[in-house]
Amino acid sequence: MAEKKMLLEVKDLKLYFPVTKGILRKKIADVKAVDGVSFDLLEGETLGLVGESGCGKTTIGRCILRQYKPTGGRIVFKGEDITDYSRGELNRIRRKMALIFQDPYSSLNPRKSAGAAVEEPLRIHKMYSNDAEYKKRVEQLFQMVGLNPDMMGRYPHEFSGGQRQRIVVARALACNPDLIVCDEPISALDVSIQAQIINLLKELQQKIEGLSYLFIAHDLSVVRHVSDRVAVMYLGRIVEITKARSLYQNPLHPYTRSLLSAVPIPDPFVEEKREEIILEGEVPSPLNPPAGCSFHPRCYMATLECKQGVPPLRDVGEDHKVACFHATDG
Repeated sequence: MAEKKMLLEVKDLKLYFPVTKGILRKKIADVKAVDGVSFDLLEGETLGLVGESGCGKTTIGRCILRQYKPTGGRIVFKGEDITDYSRGELNRIRRKMALIFQDPYSSLNPRKSAGAAVEEPLRIHKMYSNDAEYKKRVEQLFQMVGLNPDMMGRYPHEFSGGQRQRIVVARALACNPDLIVCDEPISALDVSIQAQIINLLKELQQKIEGLSYLFIAHDLSVVRHVSDRVAVMYLGRIVEITKARSLYQNPLHPYTRSLLSAVPIPDPFVEEKREEIILEGEVPSPLNPPAGCSFHPRCYMATLECKQGVPPLRDVGEDHKVACFHATDG
């Protein structure tokens, strides 16, 4: 089997939002939404990005798509450093990237038919030369996501939530992207529909060579079924990243352990015996994060060292990295 190529490299990514005051809008502080995040993504791979609301997951996705200009760090896509690209340069790159939004109800224009919504990116990037070719491609995309092409003329309000998300997936696939950022793509759907969309994404990845996903979610049980590797975020930083199986079988960071302890297990005997870790307090504000390790005010393993220094994301073997002074493999 050929070795997979590197698709995306994120190096020490930072995004700070300035906080201003007064008529002159004088800057008084920064909200550190993303504070030194590094990871990579291979062709054909799915990386799950997990964490509580407000930890910076969506912000990272939007930085990669260059909807936000990073405050610091680098974003390398297919060997090109796109961190400081101009709008013109980004137009060429963005054809190879796509975004699946969280809410299929608000991400489709109610005045446009489903077919027109899927066709729009094709028109923007001038993919074909005549209307017949555009129509044929849209029909193919509808079939790929499990929708009847006869539904192309219908409007968003005529579809169910699951069907709307399939339309959004078809639109994301329109220009044959190499990377799709999935921003909590199933959280607004009924539980019965969520598995169908997850299975659809996995099937498409198997059919389309080299298609990669950055799958953003807050539900560890969902990420487990779709991801090759998982990165756990807390307050703008990655605290643990490893292969999905390793994360669930051997979580090392205390925050990861607490998240996994909250995931329900269908076996009542196992559920009764397992350790439950309840975190105390609230997530600190990114406007005023605690000194040292940002997790130490809520951590049951915290020591004086944790309050004084920021733990680096260190490799503990077998492609497993953790940002904790006291986490040890095994």
